[in-house]
Amino acid sequence: MRDKTAELFVSDTSTQLTGQKQEGRKIDVSFTEVLSFVCRRWLAHPALLAWTLSGVALATLADVVTPILAGRLVSDISKHAAGPTIPKTDELLSLRNDAFLMVGGLIALGLIGLFGRRSSFVGISHLTLAIMHKVLNQAFARVQRFSTDWHANTFAGSTVRRLTRGMWAIDTLDDTLLLMIGPEVLVLGGTTAVLMFRSPLMGSVLAVSVVLFAWLSIILTLRYVAPSARASNEWDTKMGAAIADSVTCNPVVKAFGSEKREEQRLDTIVEGWRGRTLRTWLRGTNSANIQALASLVMRMLMIGLAVMLWWQGKAGPGDVAYVLTMMFLVQGYLRDLGQQVSQVQRSVNEMEELIAIFRRDSAIQDAPDAQPARFTKGEVHFEHVTFQYPGQDKPLYQDLTIDIAPGSRVALVGPSGSGKTTLTKLLQRLYDVNSGRITVDGQDIAHVTQDSLRSHIAIVPQEPVLFHRTLAENIAYARPSASIEDIKEAARQANAAAFIERLPEGYNTMVGERGVKLSGGERQRVAIARAFLADAPILIFDEATSSLDSESESLVQEAMRRLMQNRTVIVVAHRLSTVMELDRILVFSRGELKEDGTHAELVAQEGGIYRRLFELQSLEG
Repeated sequence: MRDKTAELFVSDTSTQLTGQKQEGRKIDVSFTEVLSFVCRRWLAHPALLAWTLSGVALATLADVVTPILAGRLVSDISKHAAGPTIPKTDELLSLRNDAFLMVGGLIALGLIGLFGRRSSFVGISHLTLAIMHKVLNQAFARVQRFSTDWHANTFAGSTVRRLTRGMWAIDTLDDTLLLMIGPEVLVLGGTTAVLMFRSPLMGSVLAVSVVLFAWLSIILTLRYVAPSARASNEWDTKMGAAIADSVTCNPVVKAFGSEKREEQRLDTIVEGWRGRTLRTWLRGTNSANIQALASLVMRMLMIGLAVMLWWQGKAGPGDVAYVLTMMFLVQGYLRDLGQQVSQVQRSVNEMEELIAIFRRDSAIQDAPDAQPARFTKGEVHFEHVTFQYPGQDKPLYQDLTIDIAPGSRVALVGPSGSGKTTLTKLLQRLYDVNSGRITVDGQDIAHVTQDSLRSHIAIVPQEPVLFHRTLAENIAYARPSASIEDIKEAARQANAAAFIERLPEGYNTMVGERGVKLSGGERQRVAIARAFLADAPILIFDEATSSLDSESESLVQEAMRRLMQNRTVIVVAHRLSTVMELDRILVFSRGELKEDGTHAELVAQEGGIYRRLFELQSLEG
């Protein structure tokens, strides 16, 4: 019997995906929108596109002309075989020369086709890689700028799958449209025109057959194969998300000995993906079989018509040979056309989620008149700020006004959910206020660029996240141009130098994903070293010592006091022992600023929130 938790996991994943759809992830992306997206990328590289198309045109021309020369060669051979009906030796000689000319022409066409295809393959390789490079960079840039809520509600693994799957779908779509469907359409059109010139009846039959075949292929693909392919892609995204979630949380899995449970959860997802993928593949096979049957009927019809015209004396051996050669060529292209239409739709399905990323705008946009921030003092003002989280029934802040003097050290305390961390997020402009404004050194943060604003704010979070890079790279993330001497000095100031220098590779030590190779205190000190190197006028500590042991806490607090000097400091804290020495304490409750003063002033207030919290923590201690 399958574990109920696995079923719940599928349900939760489906719910999350539904939420992502509401975030604009998908799926209302039309076929023409995807093709338009790709065409615009082609036109952005006109030289590479021209290189590719010229090779395609050359190879296609060779294919169209080949049946004409083959038919004329067969006609020459049949006349020579007649022998006595050709009385003059000169005419026999001319016939032989013409046959040799046709053979030479066929060889030349073969070489021209080979050269054209080679040229088109090289051209499209450069074109596709240029497009994939640019699209991936642009998509990654957009994802990075999506809102905090979007990232909180979206699996990192599923985002990676959308980007990579969409990027490789561009490769498939380029190959299919430019190297396959494009030449196929040209060859079918060219051969139909030539046949129409030689035999209007056969040309008309071929034209109608080609149109009907193309219509059948498109209908089968769009109405029969595409829906199942879309469902398969959704489950592929779920599968990637499930794998990434379990791998990222592997320490928790190991802590509870839950490897088999995670394997069963994944097996449930893979089973769902398998069923939908199998349906997609089988429908693709059925579609191909129907198209192959239609192609066979068309071939038999054309060959039968050619033989009938020959029997009636309206077509010679060369004409029949031309039709046979042309039909083998057309049949191959028609067979491929059916497969390529299916391939195009599959690629379109795989690009839908990528296109949705490009359609979605970042929730926080730089104002048209945004200028780089120029903060020097760190004077912060919240002026009549009202803020409501998206989806919430009422505002968290209502007409909130706070003034923070430059160089002051201010603590934000209060129960969970009271609005402490939200204030720091608004200061970083991770959300926009509904009304009012926030200024730093007199500049409205809504009218400065986001990157310059955040470069003036250093943050030491409760749970520092490190890149799976070297310690030196992690410390220097705040200032990539920093020298190794600057990095070591920042580490020394943060009390991190001692443990770093004990490591076998020192500052070149890889820290593992999210810094998993380091202890909590070590990660915290690396984050403080990063803040030292940022040298920003505004500093935010978000529960920086809440999960540390006593020795690590002592080292971190010492580094924090050193870092606080000559900066405007905002400390979000639950443990009141860490804020007693600060200049000012702001006490929040349900989004309202209830108390404002020093530790001594607030402790002295009878019935005050801060006093109650302080007494509770004193009893716990």
